[in-house]
Amino acid sequence: MMIGVLSLFSPVFAQETVPAGVEFEKNIEYSNPDDQHLQLNMARPKDGAGPFPAVICIHGGGFRAGTREGFNELCLQLAEKGYVAVTVSYRLAPKYQFPAAVYDVKAAVRWMRANAEKYQIDPDRIGTTGGSAGGHLAQFLGVTSGVKKFEGDGGNAEYSSSVKCVVNFYGPSDFTKSYDASVDAKDVLPLFLGGNLEQERHRHIESSPLYWVTPEAAPTLFVHGTKDAYVAHEQAEWIVDRMKAADVEATLMTIEDGDHGFRNSSPDVKEKIEKARFEFFEKHLKIAPLHGQ
Repeated sequence: MMIGVLSLFSPVFAQETVPAGVEFEKNIEYSNPDDQHLQLNMARPKDGAGPFPAVICIHGGGFRAGTREGFNELCLQLAEKGYVAVTVSYRLAPKYQFPAAVYDVKAAVRWMRANAEKYQIDPDRIGTTGGSAGGHLAQFLGVTSGVKKFEGDGGNAEYSSSVKCVVNFYGPSDFTKSYDASVDAKDVLPLFLGGNLEQERHRHIESSPLYWVTPEAAPTLFVHGTKDAYVAHEQAEWIVDRMKAADVEATLMTIEDGDHGFRNSSPDVKEKIEKARFEFFEKHLKIAPLHGQ
């Protein structure tokens, strides 16, 4: 069954059909900052010795909305392919501004490692994916490994929050250049960052993945449409260039005439997009690293 990219934005979700070979568990608490009881849904293979590679899915919604349920179907498909896949909730703006959401998704990665034995997860093979705001947060995981200021206090501090690879669907990379090329940046970013670019320029820079790229960044597949009115296609081009300059694997899959969420793209194009996501994870997560690497 084809994944609906629109599920990132749909407010209503049908009951999932859980494949026979998959175990699906909802509402697992992974962190409790400010008494928020953050939860995730998990899909994993029923059979097999493991440990299995894992993928953390991060929903979009302009940092102020959205729900983890939108990635349930993707998690089920990933579990069928031999992954432990989770879709996570995180704290939302305006009540919780940057970097609260970053703290939360990093806590989710650490939780996965802390519970690796219980859920048959290979802690050395964890990747992430997300769309729009979720793409930004997934990318932030990929470029800030080891940056202590973004770890937060969401639990399991003895574990790393690094990820092995990222698939970023139309996530912004540079908030300082968002206002003139986005139909809603003027509404979204002040809520997330505590002010507009003139008022909070430093926070716009600090929260932009582009400025955190180093040679240690995780390999990333970017998927972005040329007619995205919310996050300009150039946002992907800039960070791909920066990553390549840092000698990091970065691939841009450009969807000609694609809008935000690929609503207007044909079923064939959507199928091609999902195939690319699965192939990227296959390349970077399915082959176990040698011991000690």
